[in-house]
Amino acid sequence: MSDVTRILNAIERGDAKATDELLPLVYEELRVLAAQKLSHEAPGQTLQATALVHEVYLRLVGEDHPGWDSRGHFFAAAAEAMRRILVENARHKKTQKKGGGYRRVDLAASEAVTEDDLPGDDLLLLDQALEKLVRKDELKGSVVKLRYFAGLTIEQTACSLGISPATAKRAWTYARAWLIREMGGPTEPPSR
Repeated sequence: MSDVTRILNAIERGDAKATDELLPLVYEELRVLAAQKLSHEAPGQTLQATALVHEVYLRLVGEDHPGWDSRGHFFAAAAEAMRRILVENARHKKTQKKGGGYRRVDLAASEAVTEDDLPGDDLLLLDQALEKLVRKDELKGSVVKLRYFAGLTIEQTACSLGISPATAKRAWTYARAWLIREMGGPTEPPSR
């Protein structure tokens, strides 16, 4: 059992001191992930990696957090929290602007979608499509969240979800094609 899993179990049992032990163990990984995601945001981004990590951490260890059964489960929850914060930030920015205007994004162009492809309003469009996908198929939605928002590989995604890499790859391929169609892109499936 890893130190992170041990500490998460202690937090679950109500050990308040364990919360203080967790942040130093996961901070650097969360900060790198946050910096990577924020580096692709539009110029003028006011949200900093440190602030994003702290917001994610507060959401994860707050009073209403669910129990985590592993390190992978914790980081999946962190990816989801990061996604929600980035979407909330994008929505907030959009309400401050006049108008909007979405642009079409080609999700089939590469194996992994990057935030370079989805600044601002497009992130909101992706979030809306992703919410529909989750209602249709939660597993495929989880694969997208882990691949896109946490930057996990197919193998890491499979391990985190407890599925085979082949199943994760099929889910990713399907989800990408579904999101392309939902976001108004080309109708042909991705090439991989």
